[in-house]
Amino acid sequence: MNRHVTHIVDDDPAVRDALQWLLKSRGVHSRTWESAEDFLSSASRELCGCLLLDVRMPGMSGIELFDRLRGLNCGLPVIFLTGHGDVPMAVQALKDGAFDFIEKPYDDNALVDKVLAALEHDTKRCTREKSLREVQQRLEQLTQREQEVMHQILAGKLNKVIADELGIAMRTVEVHRSHIFEKMQVRSAVELSQVLGLLGNQSGPES
Repeated sequence: MNRHVTHIVDDDPAVRDALQWLLKSRGVHSRTWESAEDFLSSASRELCGCLLLDVRMPGMSGIELFDRLRGLNCGLPVIFLTGHGDVPMAVQALKDGAFDFIEKPYDDNALVDKVLAALEHDTKRCTREKSLREVQQRLEQLTQREQEVMHQILAGKLNKVIADELGIAMRTVEVHRSHIFEKMQVRSAVELSQVLGLLGNQSGPES
């Protein structure tokens, strides 16, 4: 699936077409799906954009799809389209992490404004997650010995102390430090700590 797309999931083709036309009039790229099952078959946690989701549909309901997406750790913002009787369910979905809900019949401008807000929110989420994946990939390039040296560097230990504790030459520590900084794309121990702080784990992967 394309990234940064507004996905419209509704069993009514007229509603899908109307929503797609409305979003296009405001420059928002969208894709339509006739059922929750169709969308779910292509969904992934890497998906970026937002989801306009009808609550009541034949087969899997919008609420059920929302629950399944949460189970997949898919952080795509979900805006529910609800009938009056569905509002309590939509409110509960908000408590469970949905982005918003819009009651039918909806105001066109208000709906697009909420979609734009969801897209802006998700752009930040996807950028953050991309950064996390890149940091994790850099960590995975480190050898076991480089990981051991990195732990010591993050603890603020000098090269001589690290050499003594690991039983290696100080020159070897200097070489490892250089390789660590190069692979992690940082210039100092402070910057290394800040980069690893993105993961909420400054000790790196288990050695």
